[in-house]
Amino acid sequence: MKSECLPFTQIPHTTKLFTDFLSYTPAVRSFYPRSPHFREWVQQENPNHRYDQQRRHAVTDVLRRQNEHWGASSKTLENLERFRRGACVAVTGQQVGVFGGPLFSIFKALTAVKLADEATAAGLDCIPIFWLATEDHDLEEVSRTALFGAEGQLENFVTSAQGSPAAPVGTIRFGEDIGPLVEAAATLLGDSPVTQVLRDSYRAGETFGSSFARLFTRLFADWGVVLLDAMDPELHAIAQPIYRRALERAVEIDEQLLKRGAELETAGYHQQVKVTPSSTLLFTFRDGARTPIHRRLNGNSEMEFLVGDDRIPRNQLLTEVSSHPERFSPNVLLRPVVQDYLLPTLVYTGGSAEVAYFAQAAVVYQELLGHVTPVLPRFSATLIEPKPQRLLDRYDLNFTDCFSPSLREVLAERTLPADLQAAFDKANVSLENSLADIRRALERLDPTLVEAASRAGSKMQYQLEHLRAGAARAELRQSELLERHSEVLSNSLYPNKSLQEREIAGIYFLARYGGELLEQLYGNIHTDCLDHQLIRL
Repeated sequence: MKSECLPFTQIPHTTKLFTDFLSYTPAVRSFYPRSPHFREWVQQENPNHRYDQQRRHAVTDVLRRQNEHWGASSKTLENLERFRRGACVAVTGQQVGVFGGPLFSIFKALTAVKLADEATAAGLDCIPIFWLATEDHDLEEVSRTALFGAEGQLENFVTSAQGSPAAPVGTIRFGEDIGPLVEAAATLLGDSPVTQVLRDSYRAGETFGSSFARLFTRLFADWGVVLLDAMDPELHAIAQPIYRRALERAVEIDEQLLKRGAELETAGYHQQVKVTPSSTLLFTFRDGARTPIHRRLNGNSEMEFLVGDDRIPRNQLLTEVSSHPERFSPNVLLRPVVQDYLLPTLVYTGGSAEVAYFAQAAVVYQELLGHVTPVLPRFSATLIEPKPQRLLDRYDLNFTDCFSPSLREVLAERTLPADLQAAFDKANVSLENSLADIRRALERLDPTLVEAASRAGSKMQYQLEHLRAGAARAELRQSELLERHSEVLSNSLYPNKSLQEREIAGIYFLARYGGELLEQLYGNIHTDCLDHQLIRL
């Protein structure tokens, strides 16, 4: 396995907020309490001093029950005992996508393991925890994934499992149709231990959450990753004080969020979550649907809340939170705060969107917890298999060439007949030399004509390159092979105009290369390297 670094600044659609955070420019330091370099500050953090021991034991009991139900390994149970005795946690999380979700879900888990290991080596006992976002209600996103077909084509897999509109995905169970879907995936993946784990995990009667949990429990058995199902009523009961406080301080929190949003935009950054003057940080469950709670003033200048068309007085809603906390769910800005009330979190690791969330969530942390948990970027990589690597070598391409919207023409240009390529190159050199001679002569004759000569030269060079591109298109029309090769490269390395880690199921690579791939990937995670990695398998 060989790897090289690709700065995120060279990757399309990377936000300025994320790249500035990676370089920790002065402009972002007011939004993030710690730099993205873990080793600089890990020994300065100790989340245990603010974590209640009674809460620790209650959470440990829930986590042990959950993980034993999914078939936890002895290493995971050992980690839970370390947690009970006082270990802090490195946390990550993800939506519970079908077949374990995209490749970066695996990267997240491994990053949490690496951070926990480095913290422990630095003298701060730490374990990895993976937060299952079972309360999320984006069914369309978690219902689909993609694998590579035998010829390098993308094969999409979509489950037909359905629930009530806006229902948490953790409540939605698979029907009998999940069996044929798993077998179709197994046909592509081939017979392997990982494929059998997939069969054992995704079965009729299981939910999106339980299937994901069973899969990751097996995949990360040797790593001791502790999984947490956010829908558990006991966890809601423990988190009840945060839900209540979020409603009691809804006005102050909203003001701070609106202020932070303005600060981000003034600094030239985007707001990941749009906040309005009627926002709150909570959802409630009504008729199986996850429904947002809004706030408003009534005619007596008293606060009341809106759930759908229902108006609920403030005191009534607070009473309901206290008596039935399982009926409430945090939004994306409150979720990390709830997470870090439930857990003594040393660090959260996530992708660029989650890093952006934390720039806003920081003010919620301060209002509700009085501190801000540091966030770090997760490991990010593209895995280059032998076939696309051979194509890169054959056409003398860089990985970044795959970002081109006309990759087929790039390949065609690289395959033009040698004599035609040489003729174009010779013409280009000759044109540049001739234009240089003309500019020097004009400088002596009339300097005001030099700029006109440069413009004319640019037009001639454009026409020459336009002609070269036309020749490449003519070559392309004559070759179906180039079409197939461009599709293999695009599908493998930049599928659907997105990074591979976001589009392709991680289970594909584990089934193809075996469980030892996790060991190899873990070895390539360096917390002081913040670039995207290109890993040749």
